[in-house]
Amino acid sequence: MVTHLYLGVIIVAVFAATVADADVKVVCEKDSVKITWRIGAELVPNAARLFLGSCMASQLSILPTGEGEAHFNYKLADCKFKKLMKGKRLIYQNELTYRPKAKGNPPSLMHPIECVYKRPESWIPQFLMPGSGVSEGRGELVVHMALLNAQLTGIAKTNVIPLGSFMPIWAAVEQKSHQPLLLLMEECVAATTPELHEGSQVYPIIANKGCLFDSVRGNSVFLPRYHSSALILYLQSFKLGPGEEVYIHCKLVVSDPADLDETKKACQYVKESESWELLDDPLQSSHCSCCDSTCKSRSKRGVEWESHSQSHNSVLGPLVIVEQNRSSEDLGVKD
Repeated sequence: MVTHLYLGVIIVAVFAATVADADVKVVCEKDSVKITWRIGAELVPNAARLFLGSCMASQLSILPTGEGEAHFNYKLADCKFKKLMKGKRLIYQNELTYRPKAKGNPPSLMHPIECVYKRPESWIPQFLMPGSGVSEGRGELVVHMALLNAQLTGIAKTNVIPLGSFMPIWAAVEQKSHQPLLLLMEECVAATTPELHEGSQVYPIIANKGCLFDSVRGNSVFLPRYHSSALILYLQSFKLGPGEEVYIHCKLVVSDPADLDETKKACQYVKESESWELLDDPLQSSHCSCCDSTCKSRSKRGVEWESHSQSHNSVLGPLVIVEQNRSSEDLGVKD
C-alpha cells in the first residue's frame, strides 16, 4: 500500500500484491486522479485493453526499453468511480484492469485504486438532501424511515441481513430550509410482527426518551448527524424468536434543535468511559444521566414545547436475519 499527501489531503492508493509499487504511480488531486501504469513490452501492443474503470488510457508512452507507460488523467466523476461515505471520510474506489478478451470476460489483471478524503462538512449524499421537503409548518410534516446500504450512499436493495452485521436505519423529517427541525428516536423495539399487540414478543432497542440501550448490551451506535433533521441508527442485527423476519417499530419525535433536555435527546453508552453520551452535544451529556433511571422533563419550557412537538410511529420491515453462510439466493430474495 502506498500513501500520498497532496494539498493537505490524506490519500491512500491500494494495489494488488502481484504488482510492485514502483509499477503504478497515483496522484489523487482535489477532484481528479492521475495514474501512471508501467507495463511490460508484451502488453504494449494491447494497450487499448487497459482501463481505469470504464475509461481507456489517456496516453501511452513507449520507453527505450520497449516497455510502456499508460497514463490515466480523469475526473473522479468519470470512469465509474464508486463514491462511498464512511464516517468522516469520502472514499473513491475504482480498478485498473487489463482486459484482452471481449466484454463480459473477467480481466487478466486487476489492481484496486482507492482515494480517501476528509469529508467536507457540507457534503450530503444526494438522496439525503433535507432542504426539498413539501411540508409547510409543523402540521404537515412528512417523516421517512428506511434501511440504507452498507456504504450509506442509498436505500438498501435487499432486506436480507447476515446475523451480527450492522443495519443502518435512517430516519428523517422533510422540512423547508428555513425551518430547522430536530428528529429523534424516542423509542424503538424489534418485533416479529408488523403490528404490535399486547402479547407481542419485543426486544427493546431505544427507550426512556431516547436512550440507546442496545449500545449497552451490544455494539449499536448512532452515527454522527449530517443534518439535524435526520438520524442514522447503526444497529447490530440479532435473532428474535424462532423465525427470521424482524420488524423495527419506532416512535419518531420532531422537536426544536435548541431544546435538548432529558426527554428530547439521543443518548448512547460509551463502553470505554462507562458513561452515557449525548449525540448532538457531548458537553450536555448530563441530559443522559437519567438513562439508568427514569427520564422526565424538569423545565416548564419543555412541557410547553411538548404540546408543539409531533411524534410519528414508523415500522421498518420485514428484515430477514440469516446465518452468515446463507445468502439472498438461498432464500429466493432478489435485490
